[in-house]
Amino acid sequence: MSDMKSVYGAPKDNYTFKIRLKSTILVIWFIILTIICLLPIYILIINATRASSDIANGISFLPGSNLSKNIETLFHDVNYNTIYNVAIGYRNSFIITGFSTIFTVFFSAMTAYGIHVYDFKLKEISYTVILLVMMVPVQVTSAGFVNFMLKLGLTDTYWPLILPAIAAPAVVYFMRSYMKSSFPLDIVEAARIDGCNEFRTFVSIAIPMMKPAIAVQAIFAFIASWNNFYTPNMILISSRFKQKTLPMMVSAIQASDKFTDYGAIYLAIALSILPIVIVYILLSRFIIAGVALGGVKE
Repeated sequence: MSDMKSVYGAPKDNYTFKIRLKSTILVIWFIILTIICLLPIYILIINATRASSDIANGISFLPGSNLSKNIETLFHDVNYNTIYNVAIGYRNSFIITGFSTIFTVFFSAMTAYGIHVYDFKLKEISYTVILLVMMVPVQVTSAGFVNFMLKLGLTDTYWPLILPAIAAPAVVYFMRSYMKSSFPLDIVEAARIDGCNEFRTFVSIAIPMMKPAIAVQAIFAFIASWNNFYTPNMILISSRFKQKTLPMMVSAIQASDKFTDYGAIYLAIALSILPIVIVYILLSRFIIAGVALGGVKE
């Protein structure tokens, strides 16, 4: 029996050891990646609680005792109030970002649904054109875009910052790829047999099945729109204070030589990323569900 155990037991033990070793290495690697990702955010939050002189002396991993003073400076100092108001910044950014995110995910999902479900002559050509548009940088078309908005009289309004979100080629590409792997066409045929019209099929069947993909793209669209400084800075030409987004206000604080209180500046930056963290927490459960693709397989 001992000889048999030595013959047949050793390979099994070696295999188990390799699996455990691989799992341990992966866990350590993921812990390192998590630390790399979260450390800058942690340092940012810590610096928001420290005094400006302490921040100038170097990095600290322990919270400071200057948070209340930083809040007082950022919210009540006359110099800061001329270019920074968190309530106005949040309002303007949420208006632009909220509508942009909704338009991006809804119309991109609708476009991907149409390309995936329907067969028409220019189907592949249309999809190729969408992919080609994805390769054109925003900076290439920005001058013409601003000139066009000037002719339409839409500068100093939020419409040029919201409506173009309807056309999001990268999101369409992701949505179609997701639908090809997890959205069987038999469901659409069954809905048509039951008398469901095309739009209702999309809203009632396709969107619930695409929740993981929509959640992922909603996070990306929200982050991109919330952090967008380039386009609002071009469209909001008059730079009226009540129209500025939060990134524009934070940029104004960082660019001015008058503001040297690093604690207050870090607090302003921390407040600007807070909505992104909240949105990710709310939608992360759908991302986890997306690992299993969340749909019916053919």
